[in-house]
Amino acid sequence: MTRRSRPLRNALRAPALDPIACWNVDQREGMIFVRGKRTKPKPNGNAAGKPEKIVIIGGGAAGFSAADMLRRKGYQGSIVMLSSDDALPYDRPNLSKDYLAGTIPFKCVPLKDERYYRENNIETRLGQAALGFDIRASAVVLAGGNRITYDRLLLATGAEPVRLAVPGADQPHVHTLRSLADCDAIISDAKSASRVLVIGASFIGLEVAAALRARKLEVHVVAPDKVPLERVLGPDIGHFIRTLHEEHGVVFHLEDKATAIDGMTVRLESGGTIEADLVVVGIGVRPRLELAEKAGLKLDRGVVVDQYLETSAPGIYAAGDIARWPDPHAGDNIRVEHWVVAERQGQAAALSMLGDRTPFTTVPFFWSQHSDVPINYVGHAEVWDEIVIDGDVMSKDCLLRFKRNGRVTAVASIYRDLESLEAEVMMERTLAGHETTDPS
Repeated sequence: MTRRSRPLRNALRAPALDPIACWNVDQREGMIFVRGKRTKPKPNGNAAGKPEKIVIIGGGAAGFSAADMLRRKGYQGSIVMLSSDDALPYDRPNLSKDYLAGTIPFKCVPLKDERYYRENNIETRLGQAALGFDIRASAVVLAGGNRITYDRLLLATGAEPVRLAVPGADQPHVHTLRSLADCDAIISDAKSASRVLVIGASFIGLEVAAALRARKLEVHVVAPDKVPLERVLGPDIGHFIRTLHEEHGVVFHLEDKATAIDGMTVRLESGGTIEADLVVVGIGVRPRLELAEKAGLKLDRGVVVDQYLETSAPGIYAAGDIARWPDPHAGDNIRVEHWVVAERQGQAAALSMLGDRTPFTTVPFFWSQHSDVPINYVGHAEVWDEIVIDGDVMSKDCLLRFKRNGRVTAVASIYRDLESLEAEVMMERTLAGHETTDPS
């Protein structure tokens, strides 16, 4: 008889969070018997010199991933997560995709249920925003003057939507989309709406347009862009995205802006008007930097961190949408607003707080969903001088390489998942010195 057993395969990095289950297998006389599921090994307890109390400000991707990684690594000290949100950490990307479209139930939205936090002894204080933090006293200041002391602090305050600064933008039927509460409010209004106007052809705006078309609403999009998403993905994918949305019934009003919302009438800069009983504004987000600024941390269009995600104040770390870090792939300090990057930075910050000084060198990644078509993006290319296209964009079978000075800095793909992963691995290997050739 041959017995084979392997330990659980832990999730190496986000977006995967849970380990893959493994089973005890016996092979006898040409037959295979599955004897039972292997139990997860218990991590080692706190080692000497580890911080006794860690406070996390923010309950989004970075904050949750940090708390989860701390426990996965056997940290047994106190973890307090402060969140201005009233809900436990949830899958934010789905708010503009499947959940908004109504194709998945609410149970798929939370990252973990209440039992997880209870069993892992993670204290969550929901609806409780930090007012500031005292670096000298190592304490976070709460409403009413209450304080929470810490040995290590993680800032993961995320970003907030840019508000539309035109008359009438404060009406109840005008929404932004950032939180679960925002999404639920849009879904509620969508049940009685017939026409929706999306202001802004951002990723969020266009994903909202696709999701609400799935709910059979008439959808119009107003944006100053000549080609949607051209600044990020280039003209070819930009034209494809517009065509794709139009094929699904979305009506574009490009090179135009909303100047006022008078009741259900939206007035445009061109002089035209659009009647809409539901308006969703998606014109970008800005990082929440108030706490870091009040505390005197070094800022540069974000909270400046080193390669270990530590800020200018020792013992205080930043991750996610607010962090500007030295990216070895771009050769510059960058800040990105990607969900997976926030998760991975939260995990990296957790390791740094425990003394594992491993530089954060992960290649940025994000994906966007437009109706039934996903677009994957690896790397970071704020500017480029050449786009090399492999395949046919309009046929939904392509991989685009964004180059600057002959070097690939990012790759976008449609239905080329394996090649996208290979490009990510190649970028990582190039950085590590395992490859000397460009990943083109």
